[in-house]
Amino acid sequence: MARTEAPNLPPDPTAAVEAAQAEVPPELVAQSLGEYARAWVARARSGQSGVLPVVLGMVAIIIVFQAISPNHVFLSAGNLVNLFQQSAVFMVLAMAETFALLLGEIDLSIGYVGACGAVIAVQLVQPVTTNWPWWAAIIAALAFCAAVGAVQGTIITRLGIPSFIVTLAGFLIFNGVMLILLLLGPFSGYPNLGAQSDNVKVLYNLMNGSIDPTVSWIAMAVIVIGVGALFWFGDNRRRKSGLVAPPVSLSLIKIGLIAAAGITVVAISNVNRANIGTLEGVPWVVPIVLAVLAMWTILLERTKYGRYVYAIGGNPEAARRAGINLALVRTAAFALCGFTAGIGMLLYASYIAGMSNNVQGGQYVLFAVAAAVIGGASLFGGRGKALHGVLGGLVIGGIYNGMYLQGLDVQRIFIVTGLVLLAAVTIDALSRRGGGAGAMGFSR
Repeated sequence: MARTEAPNLPPDPTAAVEAAQAEVPPELVAQSLGEYARAWVARARSGQSGVLPVVLGMVAIIIVFQAISPNHVFLSAGNLVNLFQQSAVFMVLAMAETFALLLGEIDLSIGYVGACGAVIAVQLVQPVTTNWPWWAAIIAALAFCAAVGAVQGTIITRLGIPSFIVTLAGFLIFNGVMLILLLLGPFSGYPNLGAQSDNVKVLYNLMNGSIDPTVSWIAMAVIVIGVGALFWFGDNRRRKSGLVAPPVSLSLIKIGLIAAAGITVVAISNVNRANIGTLEGVPWVVPIVLAVLAMWTILLERTKYGRYVYAIGGNPEAARRAGINLALVRTAAFALCGFTAGIGMLLYASYIAGMSNNVQGGQYVLFAVAAAVIGGASLFGGRGKALHGVLGGLVIGGIYNGMYLQGLDVQRIFIVTGLVLLAAVTIDALSRRGGGAGAMGFSR
């Protein structure tokens, strides 16, 4: 039986167009809002859906827990503020872990390295012993965490030992160091922030303090105007210079969304949340987390160092051939990872008003990895943003908060969080595989 050969057909020109749209960010190909939407859809079809899955997951969490929570309190002002406070440690630790994940590495030590930093800060401000100023105690704590990260990064990069092994060793070492540090003060291993001095109260108020409602509105307006102006004038300058810039309508939408988010946060926080007395105003933890998010977003997306990090995570050999100092960039990333973990655990110390040997550093590092991956970062390097850590931390915090309102025990919370993590990774893998198959199909 004779076999008929398929004719050699010319390549489909639309395949190249769709492939290009899938690879290039919408801002770089869109001249109007409609073109931006079409380019975004093309990327989503190729498996690059960005933060859409985690946003949909957050919406689902809100709908479900609002419906089943006792007296439908999930969306009450008091619970939403409490939810953000509970999620803050997850969010900051996830942003810390993002630095390692972007390089295709992992840091298992951040829970206890950050905890050591928090113990150092709490011990140094004790009025009966060292009585350091709060700002000096925080600098010392964060410097310690950054130094530990730099040492671990140097071992990983210079000696070629896998980050899993080095940071697992760090996990064990600094668990012990934390227990030793806890015993250095006069509090039998449980230094606290309960002193009445204004110096100690600064650390306590990192998580528990609130900004005056009027000041909250003024600060929100200043931030929104400032960020909006940066977006607007930055995009305008690029357009006038003939450089690529998003459509004007998209810039206006972004500014509008930022303003709406700011108004919503301040309006919710300014509701009196106390059963007795008055408790209102935006918690200090909100601007702290936003400041960390802004710093690392600018560093990763607007600086040469950030471009180097993504280049190394995407293709280390190509980055090396391009002249990038891989050892220096990687070491700095682990130092930043430790530094950010210190911020996260300082918030934890503020939340529980002290430190103790009950810190679950292993649990927190696993939640940090889970939050970053759920938010959209890749375990294989080259893809992720600081924003992904914030979104993933909110998802995990939402699950914790909603199940706690139901009176469910911690075992079930662990199970549900693990299933959500598995679902996030599975969806990402399937979407990428489907996108790749689709591209191959077009090219044949």
